[in-house]
Amino acid sequence: MPRTARKKSNTKVYHVILRGNAKQDIFLEKQDYNKFMKEICNTKEKYQYELYAYCLMTNHVHIILYDKTDKLSKILQSLTVSYSAYWNKKYEREGHVFQNRFLSKNVEDEKYLRTLCRYIHQNPCKAGIAEMEEYPWSSYQEYIKENQIIETKQILLLFGNNKREAINNFVGFHKVNKKQENIQEFMEYEMVEKLSDEQARKYIEEILGLENIQEVMQYSIQKRNEYLKKLKNSKGISKVQIARLIGTSAKIIERVIK
Repeated sequence: MPRTARKKSNTKVYHVILRGNAKQDIFLEKQDYNKFMKEICNTKEKYQYELYAYCLMTNHVHIILYDKTDKLSKILQSLTVSYSAYWNKKYEREGHVFQNRFLSKNVEDEKYLRTLCRYIHQNPCKAGIAEMEEYPWSSYQEYIKENQIIETKQILLLFGNNKREAINNFVGFHKVNKKQENIQEFMEYEMVEKLSDEQARKYIEEILGLENIQEVMQYSIQKRNEYLKKLKNSKGISKVQIARLIGTSAKIIERVIK
C-alpha cells in the first residue's frame, strides 16, 4: 500500500522524532552523540533550515525545526543516512539503525510550540536520567546560556520582548507543570507500536496524575469513571491492557470509555 503524503505545515515548523529500529539504542557513548550533532550542523548548512529545539535520548531523538525551503524529507534522509553509515561501521553492524519512516507533526500555533519545547526538554527528567539543567544533549542549556546551533530568537519571543525577561520566563515555564496538560497528545504521537506493560503503566500514570494507578479502583464509582474517561482516546494501549494494569475487568473499561 502506498504511503500517504505528509501534509505540509502552514508555519513550516515541524516536530520530528527519529527512533532506533526495533527500539534499539542509537547512542552508546559520548562520541555517538557528538557525531549526530555534527551531522545536524552539516544538514543545517546544506539545507538552510532553522533548529528551534532538540533532545537526544538513548534510543530516539526529538527535533523542532523550521523548514523554510520545504525539504524536510531530504533533511531527515541526509541526517539518518550519514549517521547510520557511521554507526554501522563503528559497531560492525548492518541494516537499519532508524525506523524506516520518521515521525513528523505540524506545529501550527504558538501555544503548542511553547508546550512542545517544554515537553522535549523535560524528556531526560521524566526518564530519570538527569535534570534539564544538567543534561548535555538537549537545547535547554542553549536557551539559558549561549546558543550554538539553535536559533533561540523565535522561541524566546514567545516569552517576552526583552531577552533577559524572556529567558527568565522560559526557565519558569519549564520548571512548572511537569505532568503537562496535554502530555497525552505528545505521547500518543510517539506511539507507533503497542506499548509494553511498563511503558503503558507510566503513560497511564502521566494521564491520570497518579503514582499508583490501581488507586482508581478504590474511589467511588463516579470518581473512578471520571478518571477512566481520561483514557478514552489513548493510543497504543488496549482496553484489556488498561484493565489488567488498573486491576479491573475489560468490560468495565469498555463500558466507561466507549
